[in-house]
Amino acid sequence: MSGNTTRWDQMLFQPHLCEGWKQNLEGAAYHLGNCILLLGYMGGSGIFGSIYIFSLLATGYFCYALWGWLDACGLDIFIWNMLLVMACLLQLAHLIYRLRKDTFLEEFELLYKTLCQPLQVPFEVYKEIVKCCEEQVLSLARDQTYAVEGKTPISRLSLLLSGRVRVSQDGQFLHYVFPYQFLDSPEWESLRPSEEGTFQVTLTAETDCNYITWPRRKLYLLLAKDRYIARLFSAFLGYDISEKLYALNDKLFAKFGLRFDIRLPSLYHVLGPTSSDTEVEKELEECEERAVPHHHMPTFVQRAASAPPPPPAHPKAPRPDSDLLASGSLIQSYPYALFKGRAPLAPTQTPEL
Repeated sequence: MSGNTTRWDQMLFQPHLCEGWKQNLEGAAYHLGNCILLLGYMGGSGIFGSIYIFSLLATGYFCYALWGWLDACGLDIFIWNMLLVMACLLQLAHLIYRLRKDTFLEEFELLYKTLCQPLQVPFEVYKEIVKCCEEQVLSLARDQTYAVEGKTPISRLSLLLSGRVRVSQDGQFLHYVFPYQFLDSPEWESLRPSEEGTFQVTLTAETDCNYITWPRRKLYLLLAKDRYIARLFSAFLGYDISEKLYALNDKLFAKFGLRFDIRLPSLYHVLGPTSSDTEVEKELEECEERAVPHHHMPTFVQRAASAPPPPPAHPKAPRPDSDLLASGSLIQSYPYALFKGRAPLAPTQTPEL
């Protein structure tokens, strides 16, 4: 024990000094290795920064191995540096494997940048969402039908990636579905997990389309398992449905000069396809009377700014034509019970995640 203590004391307090420095410099391989290691340790973070670092480290240690084999003639120098080269190469192989594993199709990369990145959704969460749809991009040819009214079961949730889809009911055009909008968000929200149903609208591709789809049961399991993903889909679906309803409201305003408040459940009674002539006329007259509120309450019908003032006596309101009724039937096909008992969701706002 005393011998070991004496040896450590000599190494720390009485080190052996070099009697003379070598006059000749080391070989070029030694200095090249040092320069490469210097550049390697200046790499950044992340997977690409790690690839940069380990690539240069492997090159630098290989230069050291050449120096030990050719100039220093030291077997231990050569062996140690070759082991370090192998360790760096193994790490590089692992990083490249991870990079290939995390690489998606171009459509999924663009989807993440469009929908999820603005909300700062972690990439790991996005990978779970993509995994649920099996990383498959499906296609619709022009004039091909995605769903038929009253026949196609509601068994999935789909998001349009490219193209344009026409939504109609009873042959009447309702609206379009554009890229990065859900094809069947109202149908998805209209059913509980244990319920079954069929589409109340027909969706037809007007151009060649690409879309992704989540099986209903598989997506319900994912939402039940991950609360964050459930809230994320709730925000996406709520915004998507409100956009569809506000687009319909704008269509009615452009045609009749009336802007309806879609947050009020009584809208369906005015525009419902089963309403009689008397009921429609009565409801429209009541809506016009509510257009002049006695106190600060939200109005059901708002007159356009350019519309002339109403006459003293209300004339008999004409029955809306078939286009209005077809548009109103969207309130039934996009079940209005979604919004009962909920705070209204403005189209320009997204619930906080």
